[in-house]
Amino acid sequence: MGLVVQKYGGTSLADKNRIENVAERIIEYYKKGNKMVVVASAMGDRTDQLIDQMYRITDDPPPRERDMLLCTGEQVSIALLSMAIQERGYPAISLTGSQVKIKTDDQFNKAEIQKIEGGRLEEELAQGKIVVVAGFQGVNSSNDFTTLGRGGSDTTAVALAAALDAEKCEIFSDVEGIYTADPGIVKHAEKLDEISYDEMLEMANLGAEVLHPRAVEMAKYFGIELYIASSFKNKKGTVVREVKKMEGRKNVTGVTFDSDVVKITVLKVPDKPGVAGKFFTSLADYGINVDMIVQNLQHNNLNDITFTIKTEELKQNKNIIKKTAESVSAQKVEIDENVAKVSIVGAGMISTPGIAARMFSVLGEQNINIQKITTSDIKISCLIDKSKIDRAVNALHDSFQITKTMS
Repeated sequence: MGLVVQKYGGTSLADKNRIENVAERIIEYYKKGNKMVVVASAMGDRTDQLIDQMYRITDDPPPRERDMLLCTGEQVSIALLSMAIQERGYPAISLTGSQVKIKTDDQFNKAEIQKIEGGRLEEELAQGKIVVVAGFQGVNSSNDFTTLGRGGSDTTAVALAAALDAEKCEIFSDVEGIYTADPGIVKHAEKLDEISYDEMLEMANLGAEVLHPRAVEMAKYFGIELYIASSFKNKKGTVVREVKKMEGRKNVTGVTFDSDVVKITVLKVPDKPGVAGKFFTSLADYGINVDMIVQNLQHNNLNDITFTIKTEELKQNKNIIKKTAESVSAQKVEIDENVAKVSIVGAGMISTPGIAARMFSVLGEQNINIQKITTSDIKISCLIDKSKIDRAVNALHDSFQITKTMS
């Protein structure tokens, strides 16, 4: 047998019983002769609890100290999981990102992995141990803890699989795989047997929380197949891989949504060459990721610029955005948190005309106003009122007949 990398999400490790369940699953793989590297997230909603505690202390947490705090969540998980494995008579050891030498750049809160030295990890594997690694974290050039952003444990798992040339990389959570839509909203949503890297990347970027986008990017780059399944049920999951044969594939693979967005409008910006570039370069320098940009030409040589960011970005950077707007002589900044993004994704859209028109018509029939639109070869996204997101997702899912039973 080969080397297997598995990742277990926070819900899979939320309490004693679930930790013991995961330990037994890992041992079953180990007993078959596999070398095991296990990446663990923080228990349950521990990261959210730490963030809440942080904001009770300060509205503007220093990035370094924020990462120092948030790294503790995964360290609790790996120690308890390692103990549970050892309690059952099997060798295990927990290692932090620092001990594994997961080297990142110097950007706190959203660090990117640059290399994994992995000597310690390989030594422990050679001794026959199950190695339990803290997800979501690494160390920078100053040996300070860094975090990879929310969902970063997925990226840790894929990076380790690539560095160790693993035979398998499996991501376990509380969902049974990738669905055509959120089954909590669309009752007849169906689980996909497989999905392409590109489709999965778009769905992850557009709100599907099953996989972190950077993990998908890395998997595609290194050609690592990912298996997404539930840690609670022994049911077949979804394989994420390169899918070359497109004949017979549906135009739209899935419908997804993101309610964790904020619309920001910068009013009456001088209509001069380079102003927009200066504004968005300044935001980028602060690490603010921007989406769905629209510039509207107004009168008297003034423009309105509208864009969206994640809600968490607003909490951390509201003052920065306002100061940046002032630096380009904008007169006002408006913030709208009552919006959401609904998207359709599918590799078959590339060669099929009329998909966008159909999407817009469906939303119109539901009396849903489209505020902003962005597109790529395999996705179309619309910004709409947050209160209408459930209706939009169901209507689009039905209209494009995504499930097998409806085709």
